[in-house]
Amino acid sequence: MVNFDETKLPGVGVRHDFLTEDGRRVGVITHLSGRKELLVYSSDDPDACSEVVSLEANESAGLTELLGGSQVHATLDELQQDVEGLAIDWLHVTDSWWCAGRTITETHLRRRTGVSIVAVIAGEKTVPSPEPNEPLAADSTLVVVGTPEGITRAIDLLRDGP
Repeated sequence: MVNFDETKLPGVGVRHDFLTEDGRRVGVITHLSGRKELLVYSSDDPDACSEVVSLEANESAGLTELLGGSQVHATLDELQQDVEGLAIDWLHVTDSWWCAGRTITETHLRRRTGVSIVAVIAGEKTVPSPEPNEPLAADSTLVVVGTPEGITRAIDLLRDGP
């Protein structure tokens, strides 16, 4: 039986990691919004990820089905109570996202979803507490804060547009 290491990520969700039989470290972050990220750690540095694959709810359900179902019991209800409904997520903007090339103001994100962008990370540059006129570039990461439901709506808005 595989032993999972569980790490609570307050305001984010929970991460489960395990070692494969051949010594590779693999993990899954389950965000409070329901989004999941599959982590494959570097064989050179077990604390660094060599691959992060974001999975939408239907994709993670399909993968779970292919792998034969889940034996991990979710602890997200406890985590949501610990932070009173607050969730934090990291959204990777690609060039196909509607928001790429627009400013925070142009998205009307806060008004439409109740979610705030608290940082924009582009390459080596991090802009904490960005101004409303901050551009949202492809290949940047947005750190957002809101309710899990609001973050789900924010992902849809930023990706697909109004």
